[in-house]
Order: sequence, then C-alpha cells, then structure tokens
Amino acid sequence: MKVTVKQWHPVAQWRWDMGDDHTPDEEGDVCGICRVPYEGCCPACKMPGDDCPLMWGQCTHVFHMHCVLKWTNTAASKGLCPMDRRPWSAVPCLLSSSVAFAEHRSFLVTADRKVAR
Repeated sequence: MKVTVKQWHPVAQWRWDMGDDHTPDEEGDVCGICRVPYEGCCPACKMPGDDCPLMWGQCTHVFHMHCVLKWTNTAASKGLCPMDRRPWSAVPCLLSSSVAFAEHRSFLVTADRKVAR
C-alpha cells in the first residue's frame, strides 16, 4: 500500500520554560495576580509572547511582568510579593525577555525602592 500526502496542516503549541527549579502552583501554571496561564498574555497585553514576558522573584514566584509591576506600584501591595508577602525583588537574569527587561528597567528600580521604604 502506497500513501501520498496531498496536504499537511501542522499545529504548534508553545509554553514558557519555567526551569527545573520551578514549583507549579496548586492550580497549575497561572499568574497568581491575573489568574491567566503563563503562555497566555496578561490583561494589559494584546498578544502573548515577548510583549508579555514572565518575571521571577527572589521568592521564586512567577508572574506576568505587567501584572507584578502594576501590583508593586499600588499602595496596597507595600512592595510585597502577592503570594507570600515577602519583599518583592525581581531576579533580572530570569526575566524571560532581556529586551523587555531593558525597556522596563526603570519600573523595576521603582518597585525595589518601594520595598526599601
């Protein structure tokens, strides 16, 4: 029996590489602030991907960058991680997009200063 492929429709799926040391949330790999899966985009973004990178904290919690920046800039957050209430400090080398990190560096400095107060 000979088979000839006439059409082919590939489908691809991508996921964020959370690394080996990432502990998944009890409810799955979702942002703890907006509750959207990491491979989706946060409510502030239009498209998933590099425009909506993930940000790791020293506490090992992971959030969409825009969600955690918005959170740390509110008075209610007091510069603390929304999951464990420890002071929020980003791990720059684990930001999923170095371009996004460079663009949003001033926000990170602002968030770190709020923690110090």
